[in-house]
Amino acid sequence: LINRGKVRDIYDLGDKLLVVATDRISAFDVVMPNPIPDKGKILTRLSEFWLNYLSDIIDNHMVTTNIWDPRFPELHACWDYPDQLVGRSMLVRKAEVFPIEAIVRGYLAGSGWEDYKKTGGVCGIHLPEGLIEAQKLPEPIFTPSTKAEQGFHDENISFEKMAEIVGKDMAEKIRKIIIALYVKAANYAIQRGVIIADTKFELGLINGKLTLVDEVLTPDSSRFWPADRYRPGSSPESFDKQFLRDYLKSSGWKKSDPAPELPEGIMAGTRARYLQVLKQLTGQDLAA
Repeated sequence: LINRGKVRDIYDLGDKLLVVATDRISAFDVVMPNPIPDKGKILTRLSEFWLNYLSDIIDNHMVTTNIWDPRFPELHACWDYPDQLVGRSMLVRKAEVFPIEAIVRGYLAGSGWEDYKKTGGVCGIHLPEGLIEAQKLPEPIFTPSTKAEQGFHDENISFEKMAEIVGKDMAEKIRKIIIALYVKAANYAIQRGVIIADTKFELGLINGKLTLVDEVLTPDSSRFWPADRYRPGSSPESFDKQFLRDYLKSSGWKKSDPAPELPEGIMAGTRARYLQVLKQLTGQDLAA
């Protein structure tokens, strides 16, 4: 074990990594005390789907999600724990990961909406006057943030600041690719009745080549809205962590450790939303 994140446990296998998606869930950068059953399997299934679907735009780090795959390098210790690993594990190539969350927004929601109300823009990007909450933006915008350690909050940064971190040419390349990833995914999702309001990607270098890493377009990293119930002007119903966030806001919790125990109804409601978006986007149930 070399890293335990908010959701994922990462194991060093020499030239590769084993990434295990647990059922832990975080909100406002704090891990909740209650897991969401099967959440890690849902995240893994969705990430695998999107990594394959978007592979014509950029390479990714995935080798396989099948722990019985012969490409697993003599991991008999892993094979002894199928109940803990099957369906929630991904063998990946090691990458030099940028310390950046590559966020793209197609709609005005969440912190972007709060920023717009105060400044008339989002993360320093000027937007037209008169936009309303959840409105589709004239075009997707790229708004990077820092990637904070567990227990700390990510911070939005300007594109210029990102360029200082990764280099101007790389920053331009990342922005172009991230927008292309979002557009392709959003066009696919809307045909399945899902609006991708915004999402975040992570990228790194493998042998000097820009590569997509970590989870991709999951309910943990994205805002998914049911297209048939979308109404601009208010916060839409969602298939993601917003259901949990809304509960936590109403509970009076101060968004810092310790997090409150989650009621059974909130846990079940979160799981149901994750399962529904998996079905709509991939056409598969979790057992498929």
